[in-house]
Amino acid sequence: MIEADMGGERLILVVDDDDTLRQLLIEQLQVDGEFNVAGAASVKQAQGLLDNRDAHFDAVILDVGLPDGDGRDFCATLREQGFRMPIIMLTGSDDEADVVRGLDAGANDYVAKPFRIAELIARLRAQRRIFENTEDAVFTIGPYIFRPSAKTLTEVPRNRRIRLTEKEVAILKFLYRAGASPVTRQVLLDEVWGYNASVTTHTLETHIYRLRQKIEPNPASASLLLTEGGGYRLAP
Repeated sequence: MIEADMGGERLILVVDDDDTLRQLLIEQLQVDGEFNVAGAASVKQAQGLLDNRDAHFDAVILDVGLPDGDGRDFCATLREQGFRMPIIMLTGSDDEADVVRGLDAGANDYVAKPFRIAELIARLRAQRRIFENTEDAVFTIGPYIFRPSAKTLTEVPRNRRIRLTEKEVAILKFLYRAGASPVTRQVLLDEVWGYNASVTTHTLETHIYRLRQKIEPNPASASLLLTEGGGYRLAP
């Protein structure tokens, strides 16, 4: 069975054949609206979700024991396929050899059952923060796949690629990390141009205007890059 709720922000895939645990994880991860969560009970179901071009997953929580394969082998396969998002392994054993095998397969972290949900979520957030600062980082912003290192936004259904300037990339990255919270113009100026830069808010507004021309279906009525609270935020 595959469950999915696309109502939050970061898209997480939970792969575990224990229906009760999987549903609990899905519900708890979605409590604060920070994550979207999809669930799969097998390697085959998980691979199907990951192969869906319309869904980009920000992290995977992966059980070792699955009915159609070993989670560690699946982790290694995902790395071979080019998936770079954080993968956290769940296991019934915290034996050192078990942990080493999981990490060698490409897992970013290893959590032994039983575990506290709060600890798992904290580890997930930590791995996301680390990943967001790497060259492999890829984010979903509205209908776009955002690749900061390539300075591009890709609208997959239309096979359209948008080239971004360095400042546009920096603006989008900072707004993405702020989540649903608006970022004031002064904070954006300080973060993107630097605290000592003699840059006015007019410069920022010009960049926002040009960015909207690139990414908004109707730039005159923004639906993705919103003006709010004396600054800007990205729509969820």
